[in-house]
Amino acid sequence: MAPLFSRSPRKSPADRMVTLVGKPGCHLCDDAQAVIEQVCAETGASWEKKDITEDAELHRKYWEQIPVVLIDGAQHDFWRVDPKRLRTALGA
Repeated sequence: MAPLFSRSPRKSPADRMVTLVGKPGCHLCDDAQAVIEQVCAETGASWEKKDITEDAELHRKYWEQIPVVLIDGAQHDFWRVDPKRLRTALGA
């Protein structure tokens, strides 16, 4: 019999991908990037940066929320990035 509430194994931070969705010249994006760089360096998580001015779908989805932080493709945060909350979400 299968358990009612099965959980998938928890990923280690090193297996996670943080994506910063922003645009050039955005001071909040620069602030978010600094936090992401620091937390990812501490936890071993990977990160990438995507520019909404180069991707119509990202622009449509996130224009009013940038910077947007995704973890493994799912939205985690927008506007401001809290380092403690990001570490917790990464499982660190």
